[in-house]
Amino acid sequence: MAHKKGAGSSRNGRESHSKRLGIKIFGGQPAIAGNIIVRQRGTQHNPGLNVGLGKDHTLFALADGNVVFKKKADNRSYVSVIPFETAPVAEDAAPAVVAEEAPKAKKAPKAQKEETTEVAE
Repeated sequence: MAHKKGAGSSRNGRESHSKRLGIKIFGGQPAIAGNIIVRQRGTQHNPGLNVGLGKDHTLFALADGNVVFKKKADNRSYVSVIPFETAPVAEDAAPAVVAEEAPKAKKAPKAQKEETTEVAE
C-alpha cells in the first residue's frame, strides 16, 4: 500500500447547491405582478387566475392582488391572484378590538415595626 494518496483527484466536491424551492408568497399575502409565488419541480401547484407558469414550472403573478391557494374537486392545488379591487378589505370584515385597561395594583401595606425586648441574663 502507498503511504501517500497520490496525485489523483480528491474524493470530495460532489455536493450540489440547494435550489431554494418552495412557496415564496403564502395565501392571503399581497403580490405584485411579476412576483414569484412558488418555485417547484413539476406542478405540485397549478396556475389559476392571474398566475403564469414558467418553463421551470415556477408560478408567478400576472396582476397585483392577494394570493389564494385552493384545492379543487380533482384534488389538485391551484394558486390564484385576486386583484385588490375585487378582494374584500379585511378592515370592513372585522372591526378592531380595543383592549380594556388592566386593573391597577393596590399598594402593599407598610410593615409595622416590632418592639424588641431584651432579656437580661
